[in-house]
Amino acid sequence: MKFDTDIAIIGGGLNGTALALALAQTGQSITLIDALADKVRKDAGFDGRSYALALTSTRLLEGIGIWGDLIDNAQPMLEIKVTDGRAGDGPAPMFMHFDHAEIEEGPMGYMVEDRHLRRVLLEAVESCQNITRMDGEKVIAQEVDAAGITMTLASGKSLRAKLAVGADGRGTGTGARAGIKRIEWGYGQTALVCAIEHELPHHGVAHQFFMPPGPLAILPLTGNRSSIVWSETTANAAQINALPDEAYLDVLRPRFGSFLGDIKLAGARYTYPLGLSLAHEMVAPRVALLGDAAHGVHPIAGQGLNAGLRDVAALAEVIADAARRGEDVGSDAALLRYQEWRRFDNATLALATDSFNRLFSNNNPLVRMARDIGMAAVNALPGLRRGFIREAAGLTGDLPRLMQGKAL
Repeated sequence: MKFDTDIAIIGGGLNGTALALALAQTGQSITLIDALADKVRKDAGFDGRSYALALTSTRLLEGIGIWGDLIDNAQPMLEIKVTDGRAGDGPAPMFMHFDHAEIEEGPMGYMVEDRHLRRVLLEAVESCQNITRMDGEKVIAQEVDAAGITMTLASGKSLRAKLAVGADGRGTGTGARAGIKRIEWGYGQTALVCAIEHELPHHGVAHQFFMPPGPLAILPLTGNRSSIVWSETTANAAQINALPDEAYLDVLRPRFGSFLGDIKLAGARYTYPLGLSLAHEMVAPRVALLGDAAHGVHPIAGQGLNAGLRDVAALAEVIADAARRGEDVGSDAALLRYQEWRRFDNATLALATDSFNRLFSNNNPLVRMARDIGMAAVNALPGLRRGFIREAAGLTGDLPRLMQGKAL
């Protein structure tokens, strides 16, 4: 039967565009359907969002041909310091300290701002001949038959493909139309997100400070700047975010401390409600989900985008191998291989971030003592500490070829 495209990707965000570039290497024709207008995606305004890219995620970006265009705007993460405490009291004396020098592969990862990552992905997509972009288009219906899937767009157009990939976020319409159910709950927390400038250099050190209302992450950006992801109860976050800039900083300063000197805002402030969202299945007939469409987790470990990029690498590899064998790339057999590869890891990550958030976002003195002793124990055991460092770098588990630095 005739197809308009081999693979349709619904969602033009970071995961969707990365998958399009990876799949383009397989010789498939790709159509990227994005509900947002092109000018929205290309808006260069800094919105405060940044990503902690694990080492293996940077290998994937190199494999799809964009890391060289990003490296000048990427800040290596050389150390991670994890502490516990309360605002104004300073950190507890027991902590965890991870240093990249304990592994052979190099920095554990890099901090990259959304504005830079989004730009190079879009530029690469535009220059790729076998990727077609459909901007400002929304899929409103999809129908599966034995050979393919037909999508109806809000504009009245239709598109027929062998496979549809949902990269359309936690509220995925692709998954809902395929009958995939989800488990979801909120944490009663909201992330306050901004970027700051500070007087003193950060030396590539990332900090995670656990407080009873939620964690504060201080993540190094290029220059004397850091990204702040600051979790508070939803009620507190609303009050804090309503403050003018200087009053907002007055609330942040006792939590942040003075170790980087005076601070000031560098860009806009944003808030994001925090919760867990996990799809029961990552695939359905002629449909695969990845990234937040399959699993949305707490940002406590900064692993949301890294997990999505692992999905990208795994799905691209499954499709590439199926195509080489002459197999139908949208077949149940191919899609089940992808699900078996990624579902357990994603469920484990969701459980781990949920458990860490519940363990650290409370003020029970016995729990605080237990977790501080636990952090001190991890820090005192080189083998265990090295295991955490390799986990942070994304070097554990069954890595797809792109994340091993190999060709797809």
